[in-house]
Formats: sequence, C-alpha cells, structure tokens
Amino acid sequence: MLDVCLLGTGGMMPLPRRWLTALMTRYNGSSLMIDCGEGTQVAVKEKGWSFKPVDVICFTHYHGDHISGLPGLLLTMGNADRIEPLTLIGPKGLERVVNALRVIAPELPFEIRFIEITKPEEVIEINGYRITAFRVNHNVICYGYTLEILRQGKFSPERAKEQEIPLKYWNPLQKGQTIEADGFVYTPDMVLGPDRKGIKVTYTTDTRPTESILRNAKGSDLFICEGMYAEEEKLEKAKGYKHMMFREAATLARDAEVGEMWLTHFSPSLIRPDEYMDKVREIFPNSYPGRDGKSVELNFEED
Repeated sequence: MLDVCLLGTGGMMPLPRRWLTALMTRYNGSSLMIDCGEGTQVAVKEKGWSFKPVDVICFTHYHGDHISGLPGLLLTMGNADRIEPLTLIGPKGLERVVNALRVIAPELPFEIRFIEITKPEEVIEINGYRITAFRVNHNVICYGYTLEILRQGKFSPERAKEQEIPLKYWNPLQKGQTIEADGFVYTPDMVLGPDRKGIKVTYTTDTRPTESILRNAKGSDLFICEGMYAEEEKLEKAKGYKHMMFREAATLARDAEVGEMWLTHFSPSLIRPDEYMDKVREIFPNSYPGRDGKSVELNFEED
C-alpha cells in the first residue's frame, strides 16, 4: 500500500488557498517528499500527516517555488528531536544549494546525505522505493521522478518441496536471499513465480512535453503532471517559459496509458482549473484537477 498526497499545487507564488508545489508519499513506515515549496510544512500539518518519518526529499530543480520551504522544514525536524539521517536527492549542485539555504539552519541534530543526479536518467533504490529520475525540458536543469514499489513473484511451497529445499531456507529465499549450504546453491527464482505488478507513480513539473516523460510514465497507476496553463491563448507563453498546457499533459497521459492523471503547478492567474476539465477529459477521461491535500491510497492488485 502506498499513500500519495499532493500537498501543494501552486506555481510561482503561494495563494491564500493554494500552497506551493510539494508531494508526499508514505510506504512501510517511511515517508518521501518531492519538492518543498514555501509553506510545505503547514500543508503537511493541515493534512494531518507527520514530517517526522520523512527520510527522503527529491527536488525537481532549484527554483524558489520548489525548494524555499526546505530551511523551515529542516529546523522543525531538528526541533522535534529527529536524529535519523535525511537523504536529499536532486540535480547537480544540490549540496551547494542546500548548504546556502542552511545559513539560517546551520545546526541540526541529524545527518543530511546528498545524492546528486548527473545523468539524463538515474535509478536509485532506497527505503523500498525504486526511484527513476529523468531529465525534462525546463529553462534550468530539471528532473521528473517515477516512484515504484516492486513486487516479487509469489512463493511456491510446492516448488520448494519438489526441489527438496530445507524448510529453514524458505523464508530467506522468499526475501530474495541466495543460500549456499551443504554443497548446494539455492536461489530465489527456485521458489518464486514471475514478478507481480507493483505500484507506479510518476511526477513531473516545470517542463514542456518530452519523450522522457512519455517513456517513464508508461503504465503508471497515477501520473501527476504540471498544468501551468489551461487557456489556449497561453500556448506561446507556455512554450517561452517552458511549461505545459492542460491538453498537452492529457495527451501525455493518454499516450502513456496511465491509470489516472492529476494536474498540478497551476499559474497564479488560473483560479478555477475545474472549469477547463471537460476539454481535458475529451483527450484523457480519467483526468482530475489537483488540489491541496488531495490524496489516494494505492494498493497492490489482488492475486
């Protein structure tokens, strides 16, 4: 089970009823964030979630509306007596940017670990997530993220018995361990069926449509995509500032064959995104406007 919450849906500046960009997920006792705009920790509190279990924060890029909430969040974590390490992931320059922001949060009771992304696409395995970071097309270096919870094949006691594998090795094999004992090598594939469908969420913002989004979002259960502009007359502005139109996001969702799409990162001038959804749903029916605090519980498919 993966909980997903869109904490903030605003682009450029916070509004009275719209926080800046941030996403939060919860899985197996660990929480992950993508982006941390101004007001993120307030948005977490409004949702009733806790930032104490946040172990990983990913950043798409280093514009203020995506990272300006970090110093305050770090201070609050420190004041809550957090001692567990915090891992930050982001484009090259992450450590320099964060250390500059930490002028106002210089002393923390926990370690910060940095993973800087330097390639067009990188995969990071951490806390049960497989995170794929992929370059998108903004006016600064920017990445989208795909989060996957993989699910191994079903354990088969029958196969274990047929191969006379001792009972004491069943559990470690089921956990993916290879066992060498008594002159034999027992591997997980001897007792596990084919991999089962896991959970996949793709998040991308501040970009024009790209092949990398289409490829990485393919088959996602949930696709969260920026919709900076809805009005057709804003197309040239979207191209100039390298943002995305509602209909462009819907086309990506349709072509990537995702389960559901949420739009986010709305322009401050876009007060009522709901009014434009009929045309969006003509392209991809299972589309929804994001709103602060919108959440879903994603579960594994039944066997």
